[in-house]
Amino acid sequence: MKVDKDKIEELLTRGVDEVIDLDSLRKKLQAGKKLRVKLGIDPTSSNIHLGRMVPLLKLRDFQELGHQIVFIVGDFTGTIGDTSDKEAERPAISKKMIEDNLRTYIDQVARVIDIDKVEVHYNSEWLAKLKYEDIGEQANQFSLAEFISRKNIKDRLDKGNRVSLKELLYPLMQGYDSVMVKADVELGGTDQRFNLLAGRNMQEHYKQPAQDILMTNLIEGLDGRKMSSSWGNTINFNDPAVEMFGKVMKMTDEMIVVFYEHCTRVPMTEVKQYETDMRADKVNPRDIKMKLAREITSFFWGVKEAEQAEDSFVSMIQNKEVPDDMPELSPKSNNIVDVLIEAKLAKSKSDARRLIDGGGVKVNDDKVGDYEIELKSGDIVKKGKRFFVKIK
Repeated sequence: MKVDKDKIEELLTRGVDEVIDLDSLRKKLQAGKKLRVKLGIDPTSSNIHLGRMVPLLKLRDFQELGHQIVFIVGDFTGTIGDTSDKEAERPAISKKMIEDNLRTYIDQVARVIDIDKVEVHYNSEWLAKLKYEDIGEQANQFSLAEFISRKNIKDRLDKGNRVSLKELLYPLMQGYDSVMVKADVELGGTDQRFNLLAGRNMQEHYKQPAQDILMTNLIEGLDGRKMSSSWGNTINFNDPAVEMFGKVMKMTDEMIVVFYEHCTRVPMTEVKQYETDMRADKVNPRDIKMKLAREITSFFWGVKEAEQAEDSFVSMIQNKEVPDDMPELSPKSNNIVDVLIEAKLAKSKSDARRLIDGGGVKVNDDKVGDYEIELKSGDIVKKGKRFFVKIK
């Protein structure tokens, strides 16, 4: 086991909100004890986004120190739905949808950690086998008062909004996952605090040592809210390089340092210098953001793809050029609304009209203000700053 005190301290502090129990975990790490480090993710979307990269990078840090990573795919809990960060009851997700989302899940995780050295479990392995008496025994470890004291649940109750009994079961299931894999450490975001602590309670009930907990900060999505697949404000692992680069460049300047700290492993001394220079107006934040976009894109797509994405971004955005390799379309209808839908630049006619009304659609660099425009061969349709299609 590697005992690198500097790396251990960074592991315990970089992007971390809270550690329970900090002294306990630090001692175990410094003693060189091999730990079983658990992270679970529910496949509620087919894409994993950068918000998930925060704990996944922590897993990689643990892995590089020689610890055993235990990754749990919540194929069972995903059908129940965790409402830890939700202001309303989460819609049920069908088993079919979960199965569809799972198809590339492990491949996406493997882009961050060495999956060949990871112990992977699907929590249906044990949760689907529980009986009523088992669930009753587990539920007896918690009080209703503990559950409804959680801020988001209390707020919903205060507003008279429904809270289903099913939602009470989720922390039990996540806690039981820790029992089944004998976790020494569990990672999760700050919104998971109740569920993570439930794992400690559950382990003690089943005569296991209580896991330590490392809670990472949550990062904002492109609209200023927590990055979430439910809100569609994400930068996804599978986003094409050009799109990923452009999304990073779209974030506010205030998020630059946050993303460097949480979604990269650029040395913090360097990150702090960027922060100091930006505050002193010694450097344009756009240039630091460009480096960040290059860093994140190259992590997923390699240096060559990141450089091409940067060149594309510069020519499209800064020089207001159109890309050489834009997609082409032979539309069934030449009407601008129909073309936007067929090119997948709009989801529906009403969505296409909203884009036009908002000034977000151009044809040959002229803003579109009419739903009835008929396009011709050679016309270039542009949505926003990054999406183009050429009419054949």
